[in-house]
Order: sequence, then structure tokens, then C-alpha cells
Amino acid sequence: MVQQSSGRTTSGAGEERKLRLSGGAIASLTGVGLLVIFMIQNTDRITLNFLFWSFTWPLWLFTFVMALVGALVWFGVGVMRRHRRRKARHEDRQD
Repeated sequence: MVQQSSGRTTSGAGEERKLRLSGGAIASLTGVGLLVIFMIQNTDRITLNFLFWSFTWPLWLFTFVMALVGALVWFGVGVMRRHRRRKARHEDRQD
């Protein structure tokens, strides 16, 4: 049986665990909130020029696409770093 009250969960075994958000989760939620506010306030259409292409997008869509690209790059860098660390640990065990 699980009871929830005042930010705590208690299981039938008498075990208590506080539910907390980490600093990274708070920062991420704050960033997403600010991004959403920025996107809502900036709905004008803009003309983008890249090499020989020229196209018109709403500013909120451009902002969302750039945030998504940035998040994917950030995630990819993290994956590469974890892979290098895992590979280094494996090589250390081999020696």
C-alpha cells in the first residue's frame, strides 16, 4: 500500500522516501518554461537566408527548431563522453 502526503511516499514496509527534484531537473524545467514564454511572445514571421536558400518561418518555430538541434547536439556529446569513459574503463580492466 502506498500513501502520498506532503511530498513523501510511504510503503507498507515502513520505508519513507522524499520526492525531490535535482538541480539539473529544476534548471531544465526553468529553461523549458522560459523557452515557451519566449516562443509565445515572438510570433512574427522572419526571412532566413542560408547559402542560396531563402525562406520565411515564424520566429517561434525557428526558436523551437534551434533549441531542438541544440538539445540533440548536447545529448550526442554526452553519449560520446560516456562511450569514451566506458571504453577507457574496459581497456583498464584488460591491462
